[in-house]
Amino acid sequence: MKLIIAYIQPDRLNAVKQALFSREIYKMSVTNALGCGQQGGYVHMYRGATEEVTLHKKMRLAIAVNDDFVEPTLQAIVEGARTGDIGDGKIFVLPMDECVRIRTGERGSAAIG
Repeated sequence: MKLIIAYIQPDRLNAVKQALFSREIYKMSVTNALGCGQQGGYVHMYRGATEEVTLHKKMRLAIAVNDDFVEPTLQAIVEGARTGDIGDGKIFVLPMDECVRIRTGERGSAAIG
């Protein structure tokens, strides 16, 4: 079992979801996030005041998958999120020791579904 965490551009979320759905990967958690990487910051003028923005809006996807679904999940995220520009995002794959489905008490791979 693995936990896949991806940070992507907000406007690429629908494309990523469609790519995941086409590979029969439906279960995910999505949250708003702020972050920066190579693209750095930029200067923004608001009502005459200069403001340096160093954190950019991102979407954070958390997807728990069984080992057979790791590669299709990674391919789907890359396919949906890639624009070729700096700031497309990052994907992290973490080992997951345990998963418990609260409703039934199932554990491990069966709990992921």
